[in-house]
Amino acid sequence: MADIRKQLLCCFNNSLPGTDAHLSIAPIHRRGDIVNEELKINAVKSSVLLLFYEKQNKPHLVFIRRPRYNGVHSGQISFPGGRWEKTDKSMYHTALRESGEEIGIQPNLVKYTGKLSDLYIPPSNYIVTPFVGIYTVKPEFDPDPQEVDGIVEVPFDFFLNSDALTEVKITVRGSETFSTQAFVYHDNIIWGATAMILNELIVLWKTTVE
Repeated sequence: MADIRKQLLCCFNNSLPGTDAHLSIAPIHRRGDIVNEELKINAVKSSVLLLFYEKQNKPHLVFIRRPRYNGVHSGQISFPGGRWEKTDKSMYHTALRESGEEIGIQPNLVKYTGKLSDLYIPPSNYIVTPFVGIYTVKPEFDPDPQEVDGIVEVPFDFFLNSDALTEVKITVRGSETFSTQAFVYHDNIIWGATAMILNELIVLWKTTVE
């Protein structure tokens, strides 16, 4: 994992692709709201953790599947993370705390490597700050059943393949259906804000490392 940490640190020495990387795979009908500065004024602050770790001698990223519930992100695949609390020392602390609560990692075993661009999520009125870190030991995930329906582990090199991104049809709230780009790993569809955040890291990686 020393190599990937060195490569990630190198990535974060460069300028972030930001909004361009987000919008390039965002659902078309959401793009205007995503960049609407007025909508962001009262947005709820939150953060997520893109956690790298070694599995089968390859760098992996961990995702969670949200439980089914009566809400805008029901059943979706996302990064661990959540809402900022007043007791949090920083947005990075929020990402570590929430990830510890959701998937059972130990925050003190995460090595910080960088911060990606904030992303506004119109359906939930959240503004998300993504952080990237590396877990220094083999993780033993312990998901909270109230917040996590399942753990999804994906080798990072999958996302670097040109055919990882594909067009899919998504149905939300049981009736609203639209087409959007998504990363599809086996039966796991990673789309929306999670895909946009991930795409910024991929673009940054490809312009720096490859």
